[in-house]
Amino acid sequence: MFTRFFALLILTLSLAVPVSAQSVRIKDLVEVDGVRSNDLVGYGLVVGLNGTGDGLRNSPFTEEIMSNILERLGVNVTGEQFRPRNVAAVLVTGKLPPFSRIGNQIDITVSAIGDAKSLLGGTLIMTPLNAADGQIYAVAQGTIIAGGVEVEGEAARVVQGVPTAGVVPSGARIEREVAFDFTQLSTLRLALREPDFTTAARIEDVINRSIGRRAATMLDAGTISVDLQRAGAGSPARAVVAIENLSVEPQRRARVVVDQRSGTIVMGADVRISRVAVSQGNLTLRIEEAPLAIQPNPFSDGDTVVVPRTGALIEEEPGIGLAEVPTGTNLSEVIAGLNALGVSPRDMIDILKSIKAAGALHADFVVM
Repeated sequence: MFTRFFALLILTLSLAVPVSAQSVRIKDLVEVDGVRSNDLVGYGLVVGLNGTGDGLRNSPFTEEIMSNILERLGVNVTGEQFRPRNVAAVLVTGKLPPFSRIGNQIDITVSAIGDAKSLLGGTLIMTPLNAADGQIYAVAQGTIIAGGVEVEGEAARVVQGVPTAGVVPSGARIEREVAFDFTQLSTLRLALREPDFTTAARIEDVINRSIGRRAATMLDAGTISVDLQRAGAGSPARAVVAIENLSVEPQRRARVVVDQRSGTIVMGADVRISRVAVSQGNLTLRIEEAPLAIQPNPFSDGDTVVVPRTGALIEEEPGIGLAEVPTGTNLSEVIAGLNALGVSPRDMIDILKSIKAAGALHADFVVM
């Protein structure tokens, strides 16, 4: 079995093929400290819906915001009772990109918060968008492109996608800028998206080789500091241009990611397995109930009796016998061997879990 198992290991790499290391631009590995987007949120009203809006009895906040908008427009609605079905209260979200200027436009997402059935065809009324500091940075308005469709008849209803959420491309205009002067920086801080000491050291080395003057200093696994005076770039923006297109070979922790729902297995090239023995098989238990009804003889005083009849069967499908994996085996070879033996992806995931629990899988094991 040992020889057959490892003969099949090298037959195919169809399921998992490790990706060899390659150079990546620094701009794809780091974020520049201070260069970031900011989240915006607002509360508004969508009008023009075809009878698919909020029921005002169940969503009183919709009536409140509608009254406030009409009063700001000079319509006195004090004491009036509204019962329209073509309006819906929504939350509006968006992101303020770095270095955005007044007058720029950004995309926004609109989501219903009441019992509206669909936002299809609706129009978002002027909605201010606030940041975490409570200030208004943008104003949103426009026609919503809903992310789904709904069809309803007398006795059936079909919904595809999510009709209660949608987007407005370029639907918000920036009215306030973030107070951040990038030109006044004397030091650039590069933050790694995935902190790693080796990657940080390589970024430090490639920057110093390119710019010279020992301008870059690794502070920790996730931060590299660049002295702009030593870099001699003239401005922080020019320093970023000189740095971000340099290439390094990143080093990451070995990782195995599995999706139990779809049976997908993704792994890195550095995953290794220590010496371990594997045995796997499938056990199936079948129980069938076939009760038998026994009738009394004609013209007798007997009663009908139901006699239970149960059939039970245990089947064990052939699986992997006890096989030994030697030290230093590449996980892709093991997966390919299991695939060649006809092991299903879900059984492979169970085997990998067991190998990890035994301490023989040297990688982060992530289950989705």
